[in-house]
Amino acid sequence: MTEENNARLDGKVAIVTGGGRGIGRGVVLKLASLGARVVVNDIGASLDGEGLDNTPAQQVVNEVGENGGQAVANYGDVTKFETGDELVQQALDEFGRLDIVVTPAGILRDRMVFNMTEEEWDAVIAVHLKGTFNIVRPASILFRQQKSGRIITFSSVSGLFGASGQANYGAAKDGLAGFTRVVARDLAKYGVTANSISPGGDTRMTASVPDTTRAMRQEGKMQPPTGVLTRAPEHVAPMVAWLASDAAQHVSGHVFHCTGNIISLFTDPYPVKSIHKDGRWTVKEIAAVFPGTLGMDLLNPQRATPPRDRSAS
Repeated sequence: MTEENNARLDGKVAIVTGGGRGIGRGVVLKLASLGARVVVNDIGASLDGEGLDNTPAQQVVNEVGENGGQAVANYGDVTKFETGDELVQQALDEFGRLDIVVTPAGILRDRMVFNMTEEEWDAVIAVHLKGTFNIVRPASILFRQQKSGRIITFSSVSGLFGASGQANYGAAKDGLAGFTRVVARDLAKYGVTANSISPGGDTRMTASVPDTTRAMRQEGKMQPPTGVLTRAPEHVAPMVAWLASDAAQHVSGHVFHCTGNIISLFTDPYPVKSIHKDGRWTVKEIAAVFPGTLGMDLLNPQRATPPRDRSAS
């Protein structure tokens, strides 16, 4: 089998959550174009998770069919534990197997942490973090039994590096990176891989961010080099499809950032500096050595606000 054929997905069956719009839609179309049959999950909610609409998922299913592929719609809510079992069973009932799980489904409830409500926190964590677990858990049972499978979750630079006003979203996305690394270890001996995508795509999520907030989040971040293609959501799909293929059977437990025509491997967390001594550190000792050791070149994520001069009031 050639490497090109090894990256085909003929005979494979995939579940894609959030497959009705944006990056999820692009993933569905790419997987189907490579021969996979797809269960397209999307409740058709608004950006903040409200409302129900079967149209987005069904439209993508129709588009796959018009292009000669096979897909079915699923309108289950990924925040519900039972939805994962139902999705896996639908894949088995419709297509007789399951090989690939991709979980880009997500919502936004942006708010500065001091203004965030419990409901805003819970809603975002439920869709991104618990929603991914709800699908991966039953799929992993099947993958373990059949000793094969591909799991592709979705992280974000908002969690990996931090973005103002996204404590809920960032916590979920950084949590998904850790979740994926653990899943990769749990399933490694069964021939199952798990990787995460940190996408950069122009979707309704990114379009909802005000220009002032966008500029604030970009401060201090590395800017992409010149010549980067427009960040179309479809540009994320090829890496997802490759990770889902037999050609990527040796790749597991990693986070890849995909934006435009750039694909980057993010390093796993590792210590960049250390200090040590004989015996236990005291607070005084840490205070003395920190500025010239661990503290060198450290910057606050945002400009520090000068302390108020109380003597003037």
